[in-house]
Amino acid sequence: MNAHAGPQLLLREDADGIATLTLNRPEARNPLSEAMLAALSETLAAIAADRSVRAVVLAAAGPVFSAGHDLKEMSARRADADRGRAYFAEILGRCSGVMQQIIALPQPMIAAVEGTATAAGCQLVATCDLAVAGEGARFCTPGVHIGLFCSTPMVALSRNLSAKHAMEMLLLGEMVPAQEAARMGLVNRVVPAGEALTEAKRLAAVIASKSAATVKVGKRAFYEQREMGLKAAYDHASAVMVENMLARDAQEGIGAFMEKRQPDWRHS
Repeated sequence: MNAHAGPQLLLREDADGIATLTLNRPEARNPLSEAMLAALSETLAAIAADRSVRAVVLAAAGPVFSAGHDLKEMSARRADADRGRAYFAEILGRCSGVMQQIIALPQPMIAAVEGTATAAGCQLVATCDLAVAGEGARFCTPGVHIGLFCSTPMVALSRNLSAKHAMEMLLLGEMVPAQEAARMGLVNRVVPAGEALTEAKRLAAVIASKSAATVKVGKRAFYEQREMGLKAAYDHASAVMVENMLARDAQEGIGAFMEKRQPDWRHS
């Protein structure tokens, strides 16, 4: 099935508990335009409420994963009376909202990257829970070259990479090859060119085989504790684990392990 705001901007295909989303404006390098952000937001909201979906894969059509914001669309608003201030705030707010939707999504989301992912496109990859890159993929936050520091991509980068690796990308604006991106922690693994989607779907299938309720609890707790101090994080994680232990799927999973059988997940 397709979900889009405009002519097929975002494709959605569901199979075996996995929703595969494809950015589908390759002729424009899959920009995070107003319409693309709206399509992503609408589709993510639908997936969040869809209990049949247990993992999400994000791919892109064409040789570029995403070039980030649509600079032509944004620059046109400099003619506004406020020189575009209100519009810039709105579009950046929309983009930040989509990134936060990904973090809040109950299902893990895996980026499958071929080609280049730059600026907010790189931010999108960094925001996904996991990322697989084809060996020809490259990543960049090039804003510094045009007088526009990649401040919003910085939020995702600084939460995934070490401080010095994030600053290196932000200050130099250089293309980072896939293998280097894996070393930095931007992507989980690198596969032969053209195989990122296959590998991302394989990982998604592994996730989909687990208890959806357990995965949901774990993903939420991961991002919550990451923003806390050490003691608060342990207190929070302990409280989450107590509730998790009392859940039906935990009882079933532990019982299945002890009885040496496959668990019967009820996703609750």
